[in-house]
Amino acid sequence: MQHVNQIILGADPGGQPVGQAIGLANRHGLIAGATGTGKTVTLQHLAEAFSDAGVAVFAADIKGDLCGLGAAGQPQGKVAERIASMPWLGHRPQAYPVLLWDIDARTGHPLRTTLSEVGPLLLGNLLELSDSQQSTLYAAFKVADREGLLLLDLKDLKALLGHLREHPELLAEDAALMTAASVQALLRRLAGLEQQGAEALFGEPALQLQDLLQADADGRGRIHLLDARRLVHEAPKVYATFLLWLLAELFEQLPERGDAEQPLLALFFDEAHLLFSGTPKALQERLEQVVRLIRSKGVGVYFVTQSPGDLPDAVLAQLGLRIQHGLRAFTAREQKALRAVAEGFRPNPAFDTRAVLTELGIGEALVGTLQDKGTPAQVQRVMIAPPQSRIGPLSDAERRMCIAGSPLAGRYDQAIDRESAYERLVARAVAAPEVERAPAEKVERQGRFSDKAADLLGGLAGQAMRNAMRQAANQLGRELVRGLMGSLLGGRKRR
Repeated sequence: MQHVNQIILGADPGGQPVGQAIGLANRHGLIAGATGTGKTVTLQHLAEAFSDAGVAVFAADIKGDLCGLGAAGQPQGKVAERIASMPWLGHRPQAYPVLLWDIDARTGHPLRTTLSEVGPLLLGNLLELSDSQQSTLYAAFKVADREGLLLLDLKDLKALLGHLREHPELLAEDAALMTAASVQALLRRLAGLEQQGAEALFGEPALQLQDLLQADADGRGRIHLLDARRLVHEAPKVYATFLLWLLAELFEQLPERGDAEQPLLALFFDEAHLLFSGTPKALQERLEQVVRLIRSKGVGVYFVTQSPGDLPDAVLAQLGLRIQHGLRAFTAREQKALRAVAEGFRPNPAFDTRAVLTELGIGEALVGTLQDKGTPAQVQRVMIAPPQSRIGPLSDAERRMCIAGSPLAGRYDQAIDRESAYERLVARAVAAPEVERAPAEKVERQGRFSDKAADLLGGLAGQAMRNAMRQAANQLGRELVRGLMGSLLGGRKRR
């Protein structure tokens, strides 16, 4: 549904199309509005428009109905009436090239990354660590880099923490950061993360970003959908962490493109408030910086949430496209938020923006676009164009067919558990008795020599010497056993 290099959003009250140049689509955007006002259908239409323009899309399917993009629509009732009122749309019911992903690997391709790629800052946010616990995590990652220990999954990190607890000398100048209390706290947090089902997120084969950018055989951009129904309710931090990682990886790996004719990828972050809720200051500043700079890499970021107030001001300032569905304002606080939303648009003398915000019906929105030179256009009241795909979810059978026919079928399905920190540390622990055998034999020889000397000396003094030597040898043996068991118990095999 590309018209003269524009992303068409819908029609104004006069029936004329309203859109934004595809070349400005990397300036980011916002889809906001109260529950039930049409945000998901707007997201679906935008995803189609990007796909038609050859732009790849990645979006989170929060309610499970966005996957209807993979089936042709059957417009009826008011949807059919709206299509008839926009004859210039050239509306044609069709399915789109959809690829389904699921961290739990139940309703889509498995989606994984590694702990090394996530890094200690994002992982610390996921685990909700204190400052001291965060310092411990940084120290562990530093040792892993220095020792060449790959941190791929949770058992790797658990094994490393257990090993460092028994061998603090490996920390060198960071030894003071690794306290027994902080290690225990980290291990408890990791256990809690496993209970949320987050263990499946970490491992290999990890997601290759290039697989998100490939066009379909017909030239349309592929639409990648993450099934986030369970995550948003049961593990919202895991959901937010993955999206933040994806954004950071795109920023770091993609080359500069400048002002290209159109973006490479459009990212839709539904329930966007989760990305910023409880985020440490250092991470939020980094996120704001990435949002500001990633547009030059050809990535447009679109936040979907109930109110623009869910986003930091520094992020709101970067948004070029604003689609605001209806808001409800009954309390004094809601009235204040309503004024703030209205003031975020460039005024239109044809209507009162604040008043219209409470009058919008389902599928209607106030839209602020960018003019060709990148300056904000006057706000417009818009009837959002219906999608060409199905408004509603795929059936389980249709999901299975979509996964089986995917161009990525088989690439990520089988987990790989190659040698990493866990395996190497277990190998070291097994080899430890061999390494310590020579010192132990030396102690034993010294003990035999002492026994002979004691026999020569005779009496109580000789007996005391034998007891002392045997106690020393027994103590050394106990220390070796504790060190070995501590290393072995530092990690647990994946189930």
